[in-house]
Amino acid sequence: MSRRLLAVTALVLAASALTACSGSGAPAGGSSAPASDGEGTDLGLVKDGTLTVATEGTYRPFSFHADGGTGDLTGYDVEIIQAVGDKLGLKVEFQETQWDAIFAGLDGGRFDVIANQVTINDEREKKYLFSEPYTVSPGVIVVNEDDDSISSFADLDGKTTAQSLTSNWYELATESGAKVESVEGWAQAVALLRQGRVDATVNDKLTFLDYEKTDGPTGLKIAAETEDAGKQAFAFAKGHDDLVAAVDGALEELRADGTLAEISEKYFGEDVTE
Repeated sequence: MSRRLLAVTALVLAASALTACSGSGAPAGGSSAPASDGEGTDLGLVKDGTLTVATEGTYRPFSFHADGGTGDLTGYDVEIIQAVGDKLGLKVEFQETQWDAIFAGLDGGRFDVIANQVTINDEREKKYLFSEPYTVSPGVIVVNEDDDSISSFADLDGKTTAQSLTSNWYELATESGAKVESVEGWAQAVALLRQGRVDATVNDKLTFLDYEKTDGPTGLKIAAETEDAGKQAFAFAKGHDDLVAAVDGALEELRADGTLAEISEKYFGEDVTE
């Protein structure tokens, strides 16, 4: 038995110590978890070898239902956390939860981990624990494939980009000197770009790769990338250091045996895991 599996076994044996840390309440879309000796809601992992995972289920390509929403839950994040569970010998149980309520559910002990493209940032690190990143994605400038006038963010000065006014990408575009055409989201932005009504759009690289993988060839290309990349990881409540260590160990093995790259290639056409 590997050291990671021994660590999980130790978690099971330590259930009585950990269950007192979790709050009460029913998981979203599910029934109330069984109580443990009257001391609050039991954490599934340490109770019966089940890792309870929060995910949206409506966030393609990361967490969604196949067959137009009527099929099984699937997606990039879903497959990675399932692979982690397999490595640790744990059953994975998903609790589909709206994004606005997902951290409150973690705080309340309704699930063990969030698998939903959670970006690591300073504010979140003050409140939660994170696994090692399993997604690394910079911001990119997307242009029509025959446009060679833009090859850096400095080249956006005086150009017109299509952006949602509430996104971080809007700020990056305006800071680069671009004139911004307001849009509701990615689909509208690329429609304007392909029609030649704007020069570019700035967005997350994963968004473009998913679009190219799903709808390509699109006639678009990446003209430039940001130097810094966003990093996404699994999020845990404070105090679950042993669980984080076990998950990190599983991720390390999945990276080494090529599983992470294989799942990434399936959804994005390239390895976005490091």
